[in-house]
Amino acid sequence: MKIKKLGHCCLVIEENGKRIMTDPGSWTVDEQVKEKNIDIILITHEHGDHIHIESLKKIIKNNPKAVVITNKGVGRLLDDIGIEYQILEDKNPKEFMGIKLEAHDCEHEEIYQDISIVQNTAFFIRERLFYPGDSFYNPNKPVEILALPVAGPWANIKNATNYALEINPKTCFPVHDGMLISFGGNYAIYKVVLEKYGIVFKSFEENKAEEF
Repeated sequence: MKIKKLGHCCLVIEENGKRIMTDPGSWTVDEQVKEKNIDIILITHEHGDHIHIESLKKIIKNNPKAVVITNKGVGRLLDDIGIEYQILEDKNPKEFMGIKLEAHDCEHEEIYQDISIVQNTAFFIRERLFYPGDSFYNPNKPVEILALPVAGPWANIKNATNYALEINPKTCFPVHDGMLISFGGNYAIYKVVLEKYGIVFKSFEENKAEEF
């Protein structure tokens, strides 16, 4: 499995000859519209840093065979603009183009008590990479690679670190970090703490694919 991080929560995952993009949002507009040969687009929830409608239209135009996979909450937005999609929810594993995907329904982590909580769907990709979206959801099964949310109005070093320890993957790497300076001080803290427990914390250059 090769993973290229375009930034924040937008990843391009290469596995079994297919290319999967996650959450093409507002933080990575310039990068994501350039990607070609995308087969699957996974969208976890409806917030703008995870789905940028205009660039999604361009991605689909450049990748007309790409299948958008998401939940009902995002689906309502896509219905309004005529973008086709498939729903994957309720922990039902399904194969798309030879790639096994499993959806785990959960809520977005609370930002503040007065802010409504949207539907969030975490995705397990080929039972190797777990991408939780904006949640600290535990799939209650072994995780080899964890896309670890590390920053945001609902995340901090303490709860993100505790989440990684709870999941106990072999390797994790930071996502939801568009508001941080690349390779900033927070990454050093995650690395020091998690590697004491045998979890490799891997921060890598944006737009450079890494082998997992």
